[in-house]
Amino acid sequence: MNRPKSLGVLRDELTELTVIGGRFRWLSAAILIVLVLLTWRFAHLQLHQHELFAGRAEDNRIRLQVLPPNRGLILDRHGRVLAENRPAHRLVIVPERTPSIAETLDQLHDLIDLSADDLERFERQRQRSRRFQAVTLKPNLTAEQLARLAAHRHRLPGVEIEAYLTRYYHHPNALAHVIGYVGRMDERDLRRLPVERYRGTTHVGKSGIERHYEDLLHGFPGVKRVETNAQGRVLRVLEQTPPTPGRDLQLSIDLDLQLAAVEAMGPRAGAVVVLAIDSGEVLALVSKPGFDTNLFVHGISRQDYSALLADRQRPLFNRFLAGGYEPGSTVKPFLSLAGLDTGDITPTRRVFSNGYFQLPGHSRRFRDWRRGGHGWVDLELALAESVNVYYYQLAIDLGIDRIARELALFGFGRGTGIDLPGESSGVLPTRAWKRATFGEPWFPGETVITGIGQGFTVVTPLQLAHATAALAGRGYTAPPRLVGASEPARMVQHQQAHWEAVFRGMAATVHGSRGTARAIAADLPVQMAGKTGTAQVFGLPDDDDERRRLLEGDIPEHLRNHALFMGFAPLEAPRIALSVVVEHGGGGAGVAAPVAARVMSRALELGH
Repeated sequence: MNRPKSLGVLRDELTELTVIGGRFRWLSAAILIVLVLLTWRFAHLQLHQHELFAGRAEDNRIRLQVLPPNRGLILDRHGRVLAENRPAHRLVIVPERTPSIAETLDQLHDLIDLSADDLERFERQRQRSRRFQAVTLKPNLTAEQLARLAAHRHRLPGVEIEAYLTRYYHHPNALAHVIGYVGRMDERDLRRLPVERYRGTTHVGKSGIERHYEDLLHGFPGVKRVETNAQGRVLRVLEQTPPTPGRDLQLSIDLDLQLAAVEAMGPRAGAVVVLAIDSGEVLALVSKPGFDTNLFVHGISRQDYSALLADRQRPLFNRFLAGGYEPGSTVKPFLSLAGLDTGDITPTRRVFSNGYFQLPGHSRRFRDWRRGGHGWVDLELALAESVNVYYYQLAIDLGIDRIARELALFGFGRGTGIDLPGESSGVLPTRAWKRATFGEPWFPGETVITGIGQGFTVVTPLQLAHATAALAGRGYTAPPRLVGASEPARMVQHQQAHWEAVFRGMAATVHGSRGTARAIAADLPVQMAGKTGTAQVFGLPDDDDERRRLLEGDIPEHLRNHALFMGFAPLEAPRIALSVVVEHGGGGAGVAAPVAARVMSRALELGH
């Protein structure tokens, strides 16, 4: 039997219903407000921002992929390929398809012997990539590595082999400092190169022709429009604009002559430069030793790079472009022209060489290379026998100011302007230069030794060859070029008789009975004008007994003098000029001149 509720209970229930009703009305109002706001926002998006978000949606669906261009080829003057793009294969891993990266790497290490550099580069790239993107583990796989991977491919999920094009250099050691090499782009490259043109590019020119003509060799990228899903995977290709390949470059280098110059140098370090006098074309350009530029394309290993740095012959150093050497007696033809022009000497004026020269009022003796001297010599014999006393006196007569002006006319002390990066200007000393460099005045004894190419004067082998070309052209020659030719121009002017007088002395150097380079005459098919030179590496003492002991003893190779030779041929109508520097070769006559004879003979044989 149910009892009726008491009045108090009914009052409590009524209060509770009132509270619940109030809460429901507030909740209904809140829901209504939210629905109104959502409806307003939806209408705003549909009516006012439709185009904006439609475009964003399209961008998420359609993506642009950059297609990097093929790099231009590099050819020699006869069209033979020196640098090309070869098909290659690289090993890549797709992380999301690989159950265990660590186990996969262990398995691959047993198959293809991964290096620490390979693993480090892989890890860096993997951190920057999405899991579905392929990450390169090892580029440029060998045929043996490809075979091993193919045999075990079924046990390596997520491991793929991709085909691509890679830079390859023929004769890399012989042309290392001419062509240079490409390497992976770094932060410095990203800062100096236009971003849009280099999207998708991984390698750029780092040195030599590859760097100087990067703009021509690189080409222009293409574009591919692809449809992707929400995760970024490509579903289909919608449109494609192919890239424009880089321009092929034909160098003036004759590969046969280049290889002949490398062979003529033998195992010694040094440089050989061969120029066409009229056009300025560089026929051969050797810095020895070279190095394997192919090692740098995919990133040289620490071990290989350390070996190059530790090599005492410094294979990475570009000797023909940046090597600084005292010119030694190779400056004597240029000083002879200055002396003839000022009247300080004549072709027939004779000077007596008793083995040394002294400045008035000074006790120091400046020695000739031949003990006891050469006796009475005129200009022809002074050049042929490289008589130091003759040029000591001429230097004093000219003075350092006129010497500097004459050498500057032939291009000493400044770059030649060759189309390669990193050219040194050498050093052409003057009073002002010494004051600015050392804060000291110029002394007469420094003028004396400048007359035989010692002291502060520094030239590069390329400068010396260019000056020789100007000498052979009687003041006319063209700036050296590796791509294309340049117009000849007058560098210096002298009387015709003065040119002839110097040429007779240089011809006697090679073909005269007393010439310092007479031993090479039999090896030449035509008459050649030349001049030997020796650059001191360390100074000899003034004491006769001590000098004789050192000269007759076995001087360590690294203390031996550098050997130089400069010359041109044929004598009557010069077409080719060259310079040779053999580091620590001893003397120009015995070492550098034979190299020059072999190179010149080969150049003439090839029709240059």
